[in-house]
Amino acid sequence: LLLIIIFEGLPLLVQITIARQIQLQHVIGCGRFGEVWLGNWKGENVAVKIFSTVDEKSWFREVEIYQTTMLRHENLLGFIAADNKDAGLMTQLWLVTEYQPRGSLYDVLTKETLDMQAMFKMGRTIANGLAFLHSEVGGTHYKPAIAHRDLKSKNILVRSNGTCCIADLGLAVRYFSTCGTIDMPDNTKAGTRRYLAPEVLDGTMNFNHFDSYRRADMYSLGLVLWELCRRTLINGSCDKYELPYYDCVSMDPTVDEMRECVVVAGRRPQTSENWATHPTMSVMMRMMRECWTANAAARLTALRVKKSIDALSAFVAESA
Repeated sequence: LLLIIIFEGLPLLVQITIARQIQLQHVIGCGRFGEVWLGNWKGENVAVKIFSTVDEKSWFREVEIYQTTMLRHENLLGFIAADNKDAGLMTQLWLVTEYQPRGSLYDVLTKETLDMQAMFKMGRTIANGLAFLHSEVGGTHYKPAIAHRDLKSKNILVRSNGTCCIADLGLAVRYFSTCGTIDMPDNTKAGTRRYLAPEVLDGTMNFNHFDSYRRADMYSLGLVLWELCRRTLINGSCDKYELPYYDCVSMDPTVDEMRECVVVAGRRPQTSENWATHPTMSVMMRMMRECWTANAAARLTALRVKKSIDALSAFVAESA
């Protein structure tokens, strides 16, 4: 089996399967697709996402997206290899990526509080990764525009230096402007219901227009910013971690539940009382509201969010 492996920026052509060289250690996570294991490859820790064959389409799509030309960025999880392994009665489909020991943003926020600069660093790097995905890069190293379609705190990993990288591209959609085609994944799954934009929930989204997918990602980003801000210390205190809409839907909400809450009732996550009067948090609050507005065309872009957080971070640093 001929594989192209990208590790530490070097493409290597190998004739043997990486799976045979990886020792699996233990399970470090689970998702809708299967399990994530900590693995060891030639002395390096790696993450091994193992899909069952029933979810072959998600595996194939994620591999396909990761192997898009030039899809390497500090704020995207680094892809190492894709492989399949005979596991007796079934074939396991493996996706090997960088290992991030701090885990997901969700894991970090449930256990840790953030100071202002840590929140800025996380917010700007998530927005930066999303801006890179959303952008088309022309020239010899062409990269199509990509929308994630399942952005949430559990699909964002935190590096040891406190920056974030976006993971889980199994539902992503690509746009090739040269021929005007939107390349949809060959599966019908939508993203995580809790994070779905109102236009997705009520079926009014224009699926033939790539900007619609980018704008739906921005709604999800607004919810992630809210999660970040809830765990940011203001005068030594902060709110406890909660998922968006924890106060109006069940733990595993249906599409109908989400539609009733987000579209019919027009609700959005509640902002803390002390944010409105805080010079920094009031700006973050305005930013998240401009991401999750019901008017998709009025939402901020990922690049605008990144630049705004950069400016806010610089202002706070100067004022300190």
